[in-house]
Amino acid sequence: MDKKFIVSASPHVFDRLDTPNMMYGVSIGLLPAAIASVVLFGWKAVILIVACASACVLTEALFQKLRGKKIAVADGSAILTGILLAMVIPPDLPVWMAIVASAFAIGIGKEIFGGLGCNIFNPALLGRAFLSAAFPANMTVYSAPFSKAAFSSAVNVDAVTCATPLGLMKFEGVATNLASLFMGNVAGSVGETSAICLLLGGIYIIVRRYADWRIPLGFILTVFIFGQILHAAAPDKYPSGLFHLLAGGMMIGALFMATDPVTSPVTKLGKWVFGVGCGMLVIIIRLWGGQPEGVMYSILIMNGFTPVINILTRPRRYGDVSP
Repeated sequence: MDKKFIVSASPHVFDRLDTPNMMYGVSIGLLPAAIASVVLFGWKAVILIVACASACVLTEALFQKLRGKKIAVADGSAILTGILLAMVIPPDLPVWMAIVASAFAIGIGKEIFGGLGCNIFNPALLGRAFLSAAFPANMTVYSAPFSKAAFSSAVNVDAVTCATPLGLMKFEGVATNLASLFMGNVAGSVGETSAICLLLGGIYIIVRRYADWRIPLGFILTVFIFGQILHAAAPDKYPSGLFHLLAGGMMIGALFMATDPVTSPVTKLGKWVFGVGCGMLVIIIRLWGGQPEGVMYSILIMNGFTPVINILTRPRRYGDVSP
């Protein structure tokens, strides 16, 4: 017979959902929030996004060159890390600090572990954690959004700074209007304030299968239920579950950070455990910790537990019989 049986190495089944497709797809999902950031905070949001993305790409290329590897920055992973990092830093952060954090996120958070797929922690959040430790004063100064900024221009004031909704609630007991939180007309990081834009982008990446729905659903439900129970027990002391969902980095964390396929569990049950764990840590840190926000720390802590979660939730292999 002329026909030959060809045997090749796995994988034998291919899917359109490769790494570049996923990375650029998630970046597209961030577009509504990015556009909102420009509307709310002006061109400084664009400058930070471009600076962070560029610094991440250059850092990755440099590390790959130093390691003797083929430079492969076209997969979109470094660009996505830069965009995510820019989204979770204050609008008035000096650009050079953002560039340093971007280099740290890629160099220490990703390349030092071996590159894409080998890192333990979410690189963008690791970059933000670096900023919080290295420049804490700059990381607690937030610009007012367009409504208050317009007022400042009318009275010849260069800029207006104000506390974030979480800071107001934790330290002053003042609850921000939920409609403002939903639309994003509040002080906060570049791309985390508009819940509606983040939800639209989150739905897009879930429908397109760039992210698994189990982690964000477990994350969001846990925060809402846990927060609502405490609010019902002491409404004058604790905010509602809906406030927790709309305020701070909750939406961008649950939809775009916790769903990182490299640093989150691969099993279905593990994804639920990961999301619930993140949600509980957020409430604990926000209500009883020293910081008003807890999304970053909750995801990074659960990233550390991901290998254990994978082992404990690993399904039994087909045909396996316990002794």
